[in-house]
Amino acid sequence: MRPPAQDEARSALMRRVRRRDTAPERAVASALRALGLAYRKNVRSLPGSPDFANKRRRWAVFVHGCYWHRHRGCKRATVPKHNRAFWEAKFAANRKRDAAAIRDLRRRGFKVVVVWECEAERSIKKLNALTELAFHRIQRGRRSQMNDCVRSG
Repeated sequence: MRPPAQDEARSALMRRVRRRDTAPERAVASALRALGLAYRKNVRSLPGSPDFANKRRRWAVFVHGCYWHRHRGCKRATVPKHNRAFWEAKFAANRKRDAAAIRDLRRRGFKVVVVWECEAERSIKKLNALTELAFHRIQRGRRSQMNDCVRSG
């Protein structure tokens, strides 16, 4: 169900989009290390392959790109003009898959935090504070998503 390539320049651009070790992921990794939290990266044995997880402590962090995962209210969550129906279906499937992975992890007793790309890039200092706040919530046993903590932009 892949759309036909519109042109070679667009195809080349899309091939350069990284899946792992992005700048927001590196920022989150830095914040986790600063908090002294042990983690594994891209844990394939867990639903949704969280970007960071600790199975023993039962927590997982997803670093979502605003475009691919449809960060609501974010200017980066645009829809391409060409082949719009395909992209809307793809983005809807991405969101559905993300929700299912988070739900499955929570059923297994994991605390889940979602960090959005735009929030991670704003500032490492702010990210450190938000990550610490989110993990304090997790330690108290509350359900938490990073975007719930980040209402002020």
